[in-house]
Amino acid sequence: MSSIHSSRLTVGTGDQSRQIAIEQRPGGAPGLFWLNGFRSVMSGLKAMSLDALGSEKGLAVTRFDYSGHGLSGGDFDKGTISRWLEEAEAVLATTRGPQIVCGSSMGGWIALLLARRQLAKGTPLKGLVLLAPATDATVGIAARMSAAQQRDLKTLGYYERESAYGDGSYRYTRALIEDGAHHLLLNGVIETGCPVHILQGGQDPDVPPEHAQKLLMHILHDPVTFTLIPDGDHRLSRDEDLARLRAAVLGMI
Repeated sequence: MSSIHSSRLTVGTGDQSRQIAIEQRPGGAPGLFWLNGFRSVMSGLKAMSLDALGSEKGLAVTRFDYSGHGLSGGDFDKGTISRWLEEAEAVLATTRGPQIVCGSSMGGWIALLLARRQLAKGTPLKGLVLLAPATDATVGIAARMSAAQQRDLKTLGYYERESAYGDGSYRYTRALIEDGAHHLLLNGVIETGCPVHILQGGQDPDVPPEHAQKLLMHILHDPVTFTLIPDGDHRLSRDEDLARLRAAVLGMI
């Protein structure tokens, strides 16, 4: 069993500089690359299940925390899709060989954006495994705001709502919502350059199955596997869900 290497990577310059905490397990190819969801960290159940799979199969695994999350530096309130995508691209550049990128919720959106960038560079990913991908999530966030939340967003630059998962309040900033408009994918054909496997919970109140099915309609040129888990929720962190994640990844190796 290989040991995990912890490091920090500086992303950005000047007042945009932040230290990104990375955990990497040495191993063979293809490497496994994990992208957290909004407010999630690299020590979560799904991330650690992926790390355990890498350890078992002798594969390299890379996990990291976005700025403003977990062990990384930076201000959460400055977080945007542009900023977190820049960090994902910088961390991916530290890996070697083909990579299977696995993204959960917002991490699924960032994974699709990352795949598009890698394809444009001529270095496509080995594969994508997306769990409840929250593609274009900022559009939905804006649409669901109450009048009071709209007022807070205008006057404070953010609004907060209590999490349905018992982990405190979630803050959504005007910068996050406005920046998301620059990264919308569901307005055209999505090119990934690799196989895609989507795992979607049928009882997901945050990213409903219809949203994942809409995503399917935009990936026209790459092979896609869609697995609907009828009793699955948004987090997909039960033992049986983690087994499906492992199987999806193994199916791409």
